[in-house]
Amino acid sequence: MQYIVRKIVVILFSSLFSISLCYADITLPAPQTKDGMSLFESLTKRSSTPGPGFPNGQISDEELSTVLWAASGLNRGTTGWTVPMGTGKQPYVRIYVASEKGTFLYEWEGHYLKEINNKDIRADVGLQNFVKRANYVLIFVTDSAAFNNIKEEKANNFGNIAVGAMSQNVYLASAALDLSARYIHAIKPDVISQELQLPSDNKPIGLMLLGK
Repeated sequence: MQYIVRKIVVILFSSLFSISLCYADITLPAPQTKDGMSLFESLTKRSSTPGPGFPNGQISDEELSTVLWAASGLNRGTTGWTVPMGTGKQPYVRIYVASEKGTFLYEWEGHYLKEINNKDIRADVGLQNFVKRANYVLIFVTDSAAFNNIKEEKANNFGNIAVGAMSQNVYLASAALDLSARYIHAIKPDVISQELQLPSDNKPIGLMLLGK
């Protein structure tokens, strides 16, 4: 009997340990799509927050949800997004979200965060020390699988243009929500690729810092 009890305890402990290692996806609240600041007012407020002393206040789940939706969320039906995509393709730039709780992939289809790992990589992905101050660091990465049948030079152009549109939407949404934002092109692509376990032909392009 004592052996059976010990066996049960071992099994329960092993199960709990396994659960603790499982990745946890995060369901995002619905983004704000009505009311708020006008487009023209947000254009007048759009700016890059200086890096040194970048605010490190906490951003709410609702605010993060709205920013990610603005960057590449669905805004009509099942094939319409908040940013233009070449040749009618689905978003071919993926957004990874680095935070103190771990690193996640934004899934526009379903509007949720898929956990990649439970590591805080904010201090490792950019060349400037202030990158780690941001509450969230958005990492833009081209999705090579979306570029089949497209020549490399054209695919690179598509990816850069998409990041430009996505980062501008992040700026405008941040202005409307009174958040701080800054685009960073000085990145560590090799470190990012390793930490995110990216396919060899996926290309990190830039970062977006979010703070409050």
